Amino acid sequence: MKLFVTLCLFLLLSLNCQSQQNNVPDRQNEQIKYDETGCLFTAYKGLVMAGYQGWFTAEGDGSGRGWHHYQKEGKFEAGFASVDFWPEVNEYTKTYKTAFKFADGNAAKVFSPYDESTVDLHFKWMKEHGIDGVYMQRFVSEIKSEKGKNHFNKVLANALKAAKKYGRALSIMYDLSGSTSADMDFIARDWEELQVLFKLFDNKGNPTYLRYNGRPLLAIWGVGFNDNRKYTIEDIQNLVGKVKGTNGKISVLLGVPYYWRSLSKDTENSTLLHTLIKSADIIMPWAVGRYNADTYNSVAANLQEDITWCSKNKIGYIPLVFPGFSWGNLKNDKTLYNQIPRAKGDFLWKQIAGAKMAGAEALYVAMFDEIDEGTAIFKTKNEKDVPLNGDGKFAGIETDLSTDYYLWLTGQGAKWFHGNKGYNIKKPVRQK
Repeated sequence: MKLFVTLCLFLLLSLNCQSQQNNVPDRQNEQIKYDETGCLFTAYKGLVMAGYQGWFTAEGDGSGRGWHHYQKEGKFEAGFASVDFWPEVNEYTKTYKTAFKFADGNAAKVFSPYDESTVDLHFKWMKEHGIDGVYMQRFVSEIKSEKGKNHFNKVLANALKAAKKYGRALSIMYDLSGSTSADMDFIARDWEELQVLFKLFDNKGNPTYLRYNGRPLLAIWGVGFNDNRKYTIEDIQNLVGKVKGTNGKISVLLGVPYYWRSLSKDTENSTLLHTLIKSADIIMPWAVGRYNADTYNSVAANLQEDITWCSKNKIGYIPLVFPGFSWGNLKNDKTLYNQIPRAKGDFLWKQIAGAKMAGAEALYVAMFDEIDEGTAIFKTKNEKDVPLNGDGKFAGIETDLSTDYYLWLTGQGAKWFHGNKGYNIKKPVRQK
């Protein structure tokens, strides 16, 4: 009899426990909802944001990396430079003397974003010119080393502080260049670390971290290119699955090739790319080097067709614009100075107007600070004021323009995307 009663009690308890478990909601598959009280940027639409590399370091800046991304073959002196444009540093709190000289014999100086004051100044320029913010680049090939990770964490800390101070939007972007399949787990772990280390989604601590569809936005660049990368589309699909989770922890922007839709030219010919894109939230096609002022109109039709495809598949779309392109020093080829001319801003404005008139709702500007490939929009020296460079040279902002001209012109584009009237295909004239 005791055995019978014991069995009945066991059965009753088991049924009761099972009943309670069935009444618990399956939170693993429930979409996470964030409180966005105090968040300043809850959508990408209307925003004009630039890419921010932040990878330069200087000898003596405390990073322990020397002249990183300035130098060539371990030297930063005449004939050994990776940059084509030279920064205008007269407003920086800290600068670093180099071996380069101006025509008058004075030493040329550069900056380091490892310094908080440098990043603060850059974000101050963004606010002054009405540029909404930046996608902070995080280069996987560099953060795998201790010094590299320390540098990019320091630059990110500087940027988060400045973004809050000046009310500029910020989103982290992993650049997969040089990555392998084995790095995907590393990226997922690094992303989790950043959320904890910087309290990224704290509304009070980081009110300007960019959000979309009610969730923080993470960008992943380098998806679907056909340039023999050592990772696959399937690897990125798995990475997106990890960072999103089954409950949609974040929204994801993917940086894809320019011809992603037709799977041609710069794009891997695999329909898996379209499957991956449909699992993301926004895409940004990489346009740098894909056209110049003469060929732009022939490829601009892609914009409208891209937007239509994305609208049909409920995917956000952010076109890229860039001021010009130059990498003569980086490639040791003098024919590549000003390979894609800036034309005093005509080229940049043609793209801004083309994107706006095609129905784009936001812009990605490449780049804020990339002086090595000559796409920087921040203040750099005029052509007449650059240092000497042996038998080579440095390019520069056109002599009759102010050094902040491309910041100003980008800001005019931002006003147009914010809904201001009076803008059209004709480049605006700056009043003196």
